[in-house]
Amino acid sequence: MPTTNTPAKRGRPPKPKEVKADTVEQAGQEIVRQKRKRSDLENFGEERVKPGDNARFLRNALIGYSLPPIDISDPAQVEQRIKDYFLHCVEKDRKPSVVGMANWLGIDRTTLNSWDRGEYREATHSHIVKKAMTILEELYVDYMMNGKVNPGSGCFIGKNHFGYRDVTENVLTMNNPLGAESDPSQMAQKYQKALPGTTIETE
Repeated sequence: MPTTNTPAKRGRPPKPKEVKADTVEQAGQEIVRQKRKRSDLENFGEERVKPGDNARFLRNALIGYSLPPIDISDPAQVEQRIKDYFLHCVEKDRKPSVVGMANWLGIDRTTLNSWDRGEYREATHSHIVKKAMTILEELYVDYMMNGKVNPGSGCFIGKNHFGYRDVTENVLTMNNPLGAESDPSQMAQKYQKALPGTTIETE
């Protein structure tokens, strides 16, 4: 009998689940929560955020964004703006950062890093930025040594801003590639059998 490739019946598709919510945003949050189905992930991404934290962080970022621009070609203005940023962090009791300093200068992080490395404006700006980066690095080390920053976040900051890296040392011990036999005459006899017709001389 001929056979036919009839697709197997898969049944009816499942009915869409009804999500009860007052707004689209709440509905999206409820869908994500149901997909996780884990109570420990119910507030994923907001575990350590207290009410008002997000607004406070954003207001702080907007201070730098709203500052009047400076002539970034003038090293004196650049240095003064960096000092202003550090003093602001002291006054507001905030952790300074590379990105925050760039925001106050009105430039992006890659430009700040190019000044630090001396790739651009080396003669006028590099020494200023290097001093500022050294201050930030010292603070970073203090935070890590005194448990003032999450270790995972600290590792990320150290690797991406200050050139730290994980170093693993591997010690390789080479075995004798010719085997355990070290007597030249014994080795000559061994390889003479493997290579008949070849003369192997030993010293």
